[in-house]
Amino acid sequence: MRLPTAPPFDGRALLGFLAARAIPGVEVVEGDTYRRTLALPGGDPATLAATVVDDAGVDVALTGVGAADRPKVLAMVRALFGLDQDPRAVADRLGADPLLGTLVHARPGLRVPGAASGFEVAVRAILGQQISVAAARVLAGRITDALGARVDTGDPALTRLLPTPAALTAAPASAFPMPRSRIRTLQGLAAADPPLDGPADAAALTDLWGVGPWTASYVALRLGDPDVFLATDVAVLKALDRAGATIADAPRWAPLRSFATLHLWASLANPAADGPSAGPDGPAIG
Repeated sequence: MRLPTAPPFDGRALLGFLAARAIPGVEVVEGDTYRRTLALPGGDPATLAATVVDDAGVDVALTGVGAADRPKVLAMVRALFGLDQDPRAVADRLGADPLLGTLVHARPGLRVPGAASGFEVAVRAILGQQISVAAARVLAGRITDALGARVDTGDPALTRLLPTPAALTAAPASAFPMPRSRIRTLQGLAAADPPLDGPADAAALTDLWGVGPWTASYVALRLGDPDVFLATDVAVLKALDRAGATIADAPRWAPLRSFATLHLWASLANPAADGPSAGPDGPAIG
């Protein structure tokens, strides 16, 4: 099934974002295709495969997804790949900016990645606190291997479901190879299992121990808020400096500051843009 989008669509950049964060056993990116396991309320564990088709959108194949769950899964794929975002609005507003314009024109189809679920992206954000993207991916894989249910999908790369809130809450500290303070935060999130159905719900995360404004804002960004600016993010600050900008410039990028954030992140590893020719692992995000 083809899920269309408005061109331009830089789906391969989004695949790169997902590949860097793919949790072993749960997700894999091979070529132009992202595959993952799904735990659905309406049936047995399922899988999806989403293949980027140039500017056209994404082709989706589902296995084990019943009729009741199908609309929800397709909506998730649309959100994950930013298919309902309007690249022309971004180009019109940010492309004319004296500081961001060069970045936007270099990558006009860049989309803000969505999330499979609010709880999942909140877990990823907590695991990524104070460490690199690569380290967060390894950590998530170890926890999933210890606590995630094993599934037989017929795909050797897809063997696990992400741990449930109940599994995370009940696990001993030895299951989490990370500082005790972060274990407390993760298990606090799992025990609360807050509703995270949309970006407005993310603000309540700061009521949890160890969850600050950056984490809540990042979750809101991944859940579809188009106007999040991560002003304290180390990678954003580095990219601003390389672009000759400061956080004082950010207000004029409203109401599309989430896209400004993505273009700044991307500039750290985009030699074609007016920014650094290379960057580190990138921001420690989920």
